[in-house]
Amino acid sequence: MNIVELKNITKRYDDKLVVDNINMNIEKGEIFGLLGPNGAGKSTLISMVCGLVKKDKGIIKIGNYDIDKQKIKAKEYIGLVPQEICLYEDLSGYDNLNFWGSMYKLRGAKLKERMDEVIEAAGLNEKIREKVKTYSGGMKRRLNIAAAVMHHPEIIIMDEPTVGIDPQSRNHILEYTMNLNKKLGTTIIYTTHYMEEAEHLCSKLAIMDEGKIIAYGSKEDIKRMVTDEENAKIFVEGYKEEMELKLKEIEGVRKVSYSSPELSLVLKNSSESLNYVIENLIKFGVKIKNVNMEAPSLENVFLSLTGKSLRD
Repeated sequence: MNIVELKNITKRYDDKLVVDNINMNIEKGEIFGLLGPNGAGKSTLISMVCGLVKKDKGIIKIGNYDIDKQKIKAKEYIGLVPQEICLYEDLSGYDNLNFWGSMYKLRGAKLKERMDEVIEAAGLNEKIREKVKTYSGGMKRRLNIAAAVMHHPEIIIMDEPTVGIDPQSRNHILEYTMNLNKKLGTTIIYTTHYMEEAEHLCSKLAIMDEGKIIAYGSKEDIKRMVTDEENAKIFVEGYKEEMELKLKEIEGVRKVSYSSPELSLVLKNSSESLNYVIENLIKFGVKIKNVNMEAPSLENVFLSLTGKSLRD
């Protein structure tokens, strides 16, 4: 079931086409990664999905509600974690949550319950009564997320939530994000400059460049757009160089190299080709100690598709 639907979404600023006729669906309960170099149009697209920026053309539906015609209903689905910290520095963390919870129409015991819940989940118990201006960058980021999820939104949009923070806070945010998805079934839309985060978190991805979606699908589908090859590393005992010619005759084996104890292969149709390789090694009397498969990394795929690194 699609919880977000984008049809022919277009946006211009003066003569610059920032978002170019984008069509995309996001399914309920998935963690969806939106990737692209700076200036690709990601932030503009997110702002239109949230109803903060008016599109020039197209239809955006959130939970089957049109973001223009049924804005209040559509926005009830969304919790936004913006890239910029949206907190009152001279108030305590507790007072910030109290304020933002009231904005979501939480009152009394329910407000207190949700505040206690997000304070615990964000790991902020010790300093929650202190002013936000005394917090580290990572603590501010965690409080920013806590404020956005108090009303248990069905969709959480997280725009660069780990920029400029310490590794401990970053790991906490990644774990918190996965728990929101697993325990509450929350749909996550996640933008990041850290490709390893997308690789770790996201079930489906869209890669934007110059206002267009240039790749869309599962991580595996996107990787196959660039290459149908995988690397296999087989740790062996008893391998002899003369076996190389025999292995190269196997269909799907594109490259073979050996540096004891590691046999490296480049394979097409990797599972079938690997089975034949292993069968032949066993026939040769080679002992197989370990097998590792390495698909292309998302970083390599991104560079191949855009000609840029993600942090450009």
